[in-house]
Amino acid sequence: MLIRNFSLHSMTRVAVMAAALAVTAFGAENELLPDGDGKTEVAQNCATCHDLGKAVSVRQDRAGWGATLLKMVGFGMKSSDEELRTMLAYLETHFQPEELPPVNVNTARAIELESRLTLKRSEASAILKYRAAHGKFESIDDLLKVPGIDAAKIQDKRDWITF
Repeated sequence: MLIRNFSLHSMTRVAVMAAALAVTAFGAENELLPDGDGKTEVAQNCATCHDLGKAVSVRQDRAGWGATLLKMVGFGMKSSDEELRTMLAYLETHFQPEELPPVNVNTARAIELESRLTLKRSEASAILKYRAAHGKFESIDDLLKVPGIDAAKIQDKRDWITF
């Protein structure tokens, strides 16, 4: 009944308003993206399902963005191989992973030691137990005194460690 009372003119006005709102929303989100080759493709393909701000906040390396794009294709994103290559290059260039700050071994939790220094759970636990028993670490040499840790891993990650 309501549709019968709706004139063709009214339906056209509603369609025009909806299109204008979509363009305005797309334009606002499009401003989140820095200029560059691939901006249009990313905006068109990603904004149809995602808030662009959230989509690009992930910050990944080339492999991560490639995996994300392939996953989106699996979910139904329609893009040519050329568009995918262009989007990958754009995302890799403009939304790289941020460098993480070094791990402070005097305040880090076990999960941080495991994930950031690629230590085994038992190694992270040994560091926490040693720290609780002996106090704060002052240097790499102090850290190497912890029984049960891989000294080579600690030496390899020394640039990622603070005290």
